[in-house]
Amino acid sequence: MSFFTENTQPAPSRDVISVTSLNRMARSLLENHFPNVIVEGEISNLSMPGSGHWYLTLKDEGSQIRCAMFRNRNMSARFRPRDGMQVIVRGRLSIYEGRGDYQLIADAIEEAGDGALRRRFEMLKQKLAAEGLFAEERKRAMPEHVRHIGVITSATGAVIRDIVSVLGRRFPAIRITLIPVVVQGTEAPAAIVRAIAIANRRREELGLDVLIVGRGGGSLEDLQAFNEESVARAIHDSALPIVSAVGHETDFTIADFVADLRAPTPSAAAELLSPDQNDYLQVFSGYELLFTKAIRERLRQSSQQLVWLIKQLKHPGRRLQEHAQTLDMLEGRLLRATHNHLARTGHGLQELHNRLLLQSPANVVRQFGMRQDALLHRLHQALRRNLRERQSQLAALARGLDSVSPLSTLRRGYSITFDEQGQVLRSTEALQIGDSITTRLNEGSVRSTVTELAPGATVSKA
Repeated sequence: MSFFTENTQPAPSRDVISVTSLNRMARSLLENHFPNVIVEGEISNLSMPGSGHWYLTLKDEGSQIRCAMFRNRNMSARFRPRDGMQVIVRGRLSIYEGRGDYQLIADAIEEAGDGALRRRFEMLKQKLAAEGLFAEERKRAMPEHVRHIGVITSATGAVIRDIVSVLGRRFPAIRITLIPVVVQGTEAPAAIVRAIAIANRRREELGLDVLIVGRGGGSLEDLQAFNEESVARAIHDSALPIVSAVGHETDFTIADFVADLRAPTPSAAAELLSPDQNDYLQVFSGYELLFTKAIRERLRQSSQQLVWLIKQLKHPGRRLQEHAQTLDMLEGRLLRATHNHLARTGHGLQELHNRLLLQSPANVVRQFGMRQDALLHRLHQALRRNLRERQSQLAALARGLDSVSPLSTLRRGYSITFDEQGQVLRSTEALQIGDSITTRLNEGSVRSTVTELAPGATVSKA
């Protein structure tokens, strides 16, 4: 034991501060010097109380740090964390003054794999933007009339089927050349770069007007091939205009920013590059009316001229009759030729109309309905399978609980003894002579009075 005497009092020049002040000063230093840190680690000791805040420990092989993510921040998280998950946390260092605990106040959290790809994506985006690869003034204009489209995508994916379907519906005269590549995995970037080079090298031979580079939707990792620098530079150096059609409407890749035109989906790319054949049909119908009107006007003028000539020839003779017959024959041939031409045009229009009916969207709707029924059936099967598994787990837990139940112990012939306060007796040290005790049996109970205490031996009861 030590005593505080006059000789041990602090000198007047020393500053004594409270614990709260010390923690507050340390907190200020940490927050000022580490306002924004990014830490990667594994989640443990995750707690999500009713307040909506998240509390967890972030650890690696050699150390750990406590983290807190308050409700107004964790509401923007795109996943629900769990113990053992590898994450990247962005926030600021601080101290919880009430306990003096050093902690990380999290502002954002993301899964480690996706976060690394996203950081790489942003770094490459900034680099290429600084080099001017995204500049609008260097982008090539799309051809006014597209006759031949090169498509760089998977040969077995839905992209090429969607493009063929859209072009078949809108303008079947446009040719399509597929340059098949893998669109996912480590080999995909090099394959896409080679395909762009082949298309540019043979563009004159094939008569290509434009390229579509695309794939279906997926995660950031699935679309990584279109976020590679080699692909971006190949698109930038292409002599052919390139339309990027990668993923869904909400997906953005580096290829979208470098390409001359970005389409939200592969089907939209096909629509952007193709005219609507109905517009051409309307133009042709207009020309047909103009030609018919012109021919009738020409016939009317010819008839008037013929009548005038007949009036001028008052004594025609035989030769004049022959010429009149020839003119009648020519007029008939002209009328028949005109009627035949109109009939052929009508047949062509009817054939186009029938082709349009065959490509009705009702077929697509029916296919989607069948897919929906199949998915619903799979969902029902999965729910029933999950229910059976949970029932088996519940039965196993019930059996385990019954095996450790005190009632099971009583059924095997054992008993439990309580003191007057209802506490379980484990030793004679808690008893005195004359105390009342209660013994619980499997069926009923016995009240007794202690007459003798034998430590380490059985208690005698009266």
